[in-house]
Amino acid sequence: MGTLLALVLALPVGVLAAHKLVPSMPVNLLAKLILVSSRSVNSLVWALLFVGVFGPGALAGTLAIAFRSIGFVGKLFGEALAETQRGPIEALAATGAPWRSVLTFGYWPQVKPAFWSIALFRFDINVRESAVLGLVGAGGIGMTLDAALNLFQWERVAVILLAIFVIVILAEVVVTVVRKRVL
Repeated sequence: MGTLLALVLALPVGVLAAHKLVPSMPVNLLAKLILVSSRSVNSLVWALLFVGVFGPGALAGTLAIAFRSIGFVGKLFGEALAETQRGPIEALAATGAPWRSVLTFGYWPQVKPAFWSIALFRFDINVRESAVLGLVGAGGIGMTLDAALNLFQWERVAVILLAIFVIVILAEVVVTVVRKRVL
């Protein structure tokens, strides 16, 4: 959920950061400030902040993952937009196509592979981070791991670590399969 939320929030910020699409320096700088701010705060710090605001649980972890990911996804998506070829965009604009059509048919086909690569890579990272975030109270299996560690339940710790390992491997397999189908 954190990755999905990050994608929804990062795409408009990435568009605003791309000077080719939004040729307004103040808007570009504000968008880049948001992206840098998101990336410069570690996930654990975001988690601690959201645990303090919302209390321990999955909401804090989801928001921590999302807020950390916005900067990563938005920056790379904005850079992909900045590297697009002008030909198709100018052709659409010359025919009087509305801005939405220019985005859909001029920019999107050029940035689609980069978008899916970025989204899948960030999902992969977020699966790994989610276990660690639970150690600070941000929900998920990390909270269970923390409780087992605090109670010296080593067999339970071993099972939880094995489960985390299996989840990470499964996420890697899913990302690989989706990457082959989409790209």
